[in-house]
Amino acid sequence: MTMRSTRSTVTFFNPFSLPGYLGDLPAGEYEVLVEEELLQGLTFKAYRRTATYLTVRGRGIHAGRTEICAISKSDLEAALSRDQGTTEKNNHGDAALSPQEDLK
Repeated sequence: MTMRSTRSTVTFFNPFSLPGYLGDLPAGEYEVLVEEELLQGLTFKAYRRTATYLTVRGRGIHAGRTEICAISKSDLEAALSRDQGTTEKNNHGDAALSPQEDLK
């Protein structure tokens, strides 16, 4: 069985939470590790995702520690989507709109 791993970085602009992880995680950049296996018996190369991990760096008294959290692709996508929605809401609030001037 042939395996491959890919790493990428995701950025959260707001604190966020993930199922199975206690408490909120702070905004910032997080490394994502995806493991996939090659599907055998096909006439073309295709891979199936077998695991997704999020790297969480310790803070405060846990600085210097790194935790690898197993997460689902859908949970990660949902957290990123919520973060995007929160960021858009904060950037497009009513206070940012300027009133129209009366033209006389």
